[in-house]
Formats: sequence, C-alpha cells, structure tokens
Amino acid sequence: MSDPSRPPGPKIIAIANQKGGVGKTTTAINLGAALAEMGFRVLLVDLDPQGNASTGLGVNRENRRLTTYDLLLDEAPIQDVVQESEVEGLWIAPATTDLSSADIEMVANEKRSYLLHDALRQKGIDRYELDFVFIDCPPSLSLLTVNAMVAAHSVLVPLQSEFYALEGLSQLLLTVREIRETANPGLRMEGVVLTMYDKRNNLSRQVEADARENLGQVVFSTVIPRNVRISEAPSYALPVLDYDSGSKGSMAYRDLANELVAIQTRQRR
Repeated sequence: MSDPSRPPGPKIIAIANQKGGVGKTTTAINLGAALAEMGFRVLLVDLDPQGNASTGLGVNRENRRLTTYDLLLDEAPIQDVVQESEVEGLWIAPATTDLSSADIEMVANEKRSYLLHDALRQKGIDRYELDFVFIDCPPSLSLLTVNAMVAAHSVLVPLQSEFYALEGLSQLLLTVREIRETANPGLRMEGVVLTMYDKRNNLSRQVEADARENLGQVVFSTVIPRNVRISEAPSYALPVLDYDSGSKGSMAYRDLANELVAIQTRQRR
C-alpha cells in the first residue's frame, strides 16, 4: 500500500536500446543536463557495467565507493549511492564493472526483476525532490534491462540513423510488450529519438521517413544531429551543454527536453 504522506514520486524513464553505439548514454547525460538547466531535479541511474554515464558526469572510478551494484544486490540505502554531479540539479547513481556479474547473481533472487523498482521507491529518495529519473540501460536485453523496464514508467529509445536501425527496434518493442503483460502493466513507450542524424545524408533522411511511417507519433519531432561537440564532450567529463553551450548538439538536446516536458504536461491534463 502506498504511503499517502509521501510526496508523489518522479517520472522514471528507462533509456534503452540493445544495440551499442546509438547514443544511449549520450542522450541520458545530455537530456538530464538540459532538464536540470530548465530547473528540474534529475537523477541519472547508471545501469551499464561500462559506467560511461558516471565517467561522462565526472565521477572518477576511485570515487564510486557504493554503486548501483550495491543498490541492487546489497540493498544499499539510495542516499548512500547517489552523488552530486558537476551539473547543478543533476545527480548520479554510478556504476562500475562489478555490475557485469549482477545478472548471474540476481537469478537466484525470487524478486530478481523488481530489485531496481524497490530501490527507486525507498523513502530516502524523497530528500532529492526529483522530477525525473533516467535509467541508462546496458546495450543488451538482459536482466538489468528488465529491471529498468519494471522500475520505469516509460521507455525512451535512441535510434541511430543507419540502415539496420529499425530491425533491432522490433525486438526491443517486443520486450516492452512482454514486460507490460507480466510485471509492469503501466509501462509505455515514451518515444523514439533519432540520433547521429545528418540531414545532408540520404540514408539519414530515409531512416527518419521509415521510422515516422512505421511508428508515427512515437518518434520525437526533435532529432539529434551528428555533431563533433557531442563527441568531444565526454573526454572532458562534461555534458555537451556545459562543454559548448551554443553548439548544434546542445540546442538539439534542449529542444528534446522541451518536447519531453510538453508531453508530460499534456499527459497530466
């Protein structure tokens, strides 16, 4: 039973694609930073054993004393795992390679699919007064990704503007449907965002046309361009909005944040 004395929880969005290199972590970091810039309070949960979201927000490996591994497997208090990032209003629950063994270790737990769901609903999370939680999923449809989808209200899918992009999407959508039918009936598609888009390239335009024809309004109006500033920013452990605020990449992620907020506002009416 829910506690009526507790404040309403944040909107939890899993950012997922089982294919690597599609801009998943980049979108998690920069969409979070764009929302924080707008005054929202955002937590990024790094659920990828590579820990790139943690590195991209300036959390050195030696400073990741407790991580999402401890949150899932050892039921660590969330306030002991979450750290402030360099971006005001943006927090990070970091990850390390320890998380790579989590799938195997969770199998024996009868609540294995609900570990992240329960962790993100600890009373300790209330202190952050969060508006959004983004879960950066690993590039696979593993038990970690299942945990993210069971914990989330919706799934946002970065889709690289390349030839085989839509083929891989079908399996992800099937997984979303299976989670909805079993563990999380309220799960829905937040949307698909086209990444690494080059408007001068015929292939990018064709992928966009195919995505909009097949998925309709599920595809965000905003597209994320192929932009050198987006690629450079992680090496400085910064979101692109801090690395080069006026770049095309920064402006695109601000547009995506505004579009996401507009969608949330319509849904609440």
